[in-house]
Amino acid sequence: MVNHNQDDESCTKPLGRCSVFYYGVGHMLNDITSACWFTYLLVFLTDIGLSPSDAAVVMLSGQVADGLTTVFAGELIDRFGHFKVWHLAGSVLVGVSFSSVFGGCLPCKLIGSDSVMLQTIGYSVFAAIFNVGWAATQVSHMSMVNCITLNSTSRVVLASCRNAFTMIANLSLYAVAFAVFNVVGAGTPAAIENQYRWIAYISIFIGSCFVGVFHLGTREPRSAHVLFSLF
Repeated sequence: MVNHNQDDESCTKPLGRCSVFYYGVGHMLNDITSACWFTYLLVFLTDIGLSPSDAAVVMLSGQVADGLTTVFAGELIDRFGHFKVWHLAGSVLVGVSFSSVFGGCLPCKLIGSDSVMLQTIGYSVFAAIFNVGWAATQVSHMSMVNCITLNSTSRVVLASCRNAFTMIANLSLYAVAFAVFNVVGAGTPAAIENQYRWIAYISIFIGSCFVGVFHLGTREPRSAHVLFSLF
């Protein structure tokens, strides 16, 4: 009975500022990479030689993967929990695949061919992997709110902090892009690819730092089934 009352009190009392901050920064990697994705991906792909239709195929493959993964990730996370495991796994996929998309066509380098079809397939595969990881991270991070606390005010604050860092991530991406475009020269497809590679790597580094803060500062919450069983 004592433990039950302690759990009841800990779940309903307001969260501290540090807890809110640690949670709020957990989506920074997703936010900064998605800002780059939707702003520069099509421009990048057409600049390096893909046709607009092939670039659209790459983008579409990612969106289809995102839609499918969101449904299944939500069901699996709700059933098995382990929010932070899903978040970390998704973040790893985001970082690796995002750097692979803007870092050049990896299958082309391995096979030694620069055919348009191979480039389209290669970029599409990593675009799909990126969106699978992105969806897993997004769903796990967003669904944690209801399991971290039962305090309605704290839930609003958590969501607001998350949204605030989304704006910070967007502004950070454009600041990074502004600096890179002014420092790193362009003129050839290889130089343009190098610009976007730097933007991608810096974005991943910034986002990964905040992912580390999130995982170090946020405890694994109990699943909703356990949380609501306290009442």
